[in-house]
Amino acid sequence: MTPATRPYPDAPAGEFESPPIDFTDGENREIEIRASGMDEKEAIAAMYDAFDQEDRAQGIPPANESRIREWLDKLLDEGLNVVARHDADVVGHSTLVPDGEGAYELAIFVLQAYQGAGIGRVLLTSMLGYGQAQGVECVWLSVERWNRRAIALYESIGFENYGRERFEQEMSIRLLEEGDPDCDPASASTPDPDSDSDSDSNPDSASDSDHTDRTG
Repeated sequence: MTPATRPYPDAPAGEFESPPIDFTDGENREIEIRASGMDEKEAIAAMYDAFDQEDRAQGIPPANESRIREWLDKLLDEGLNVVARHDADVVGHSTLVPDGEGAYELAIFVLQAYQGAGIGRVLLTSMLGYGQAQGVECVWLSVERWNRRAIALYESIGFENYGRERFEQEMSIRLLEEGDPDCDPASASTPDPDSDSDSDSNPDSASDSDHTDRTG
């Protein structure tokens, strides 16, 4: 979908706190949120090496160790990245990758053992805060339509639904005031929604680890 067919909200969603951020999660673990880069590639890769198969979707993150590292080379080289650490281990990773059309695509992942403890929300908002600090104006994501818990989280933060395919919901958010013509809602047209009847047929079984990614 190009900027001409991907609308963004008229106004910024608000100000988000940028990392570094330290907090105690719902399991009483001390979590550090930090901006990250290529120097942490192997630590991030170790998290993805440990990912459960059921937490992978759309082929992301890759299951093969060499492909994980190739995928991370792109994310860490081209995008903005934030990690969540517990002790010495990376337990969560979020990235904003430029889509080549004036906006950024967001993805977020939390290791299964750390899901459901509030890490996903803090990791997400800190990623948006880091994006704001780096001048990112518009962000979009894709999430499985059955993942109502994740969609509710994104909506509570300021993402708006704008288009959907049979299995995916696309959402967008504005982080800064209008400045980039590619993010101008006046030039966007909202796509017709998919009217298939199974849009609400799946139960809410998602966790805060849901990833929203097409970068791999």
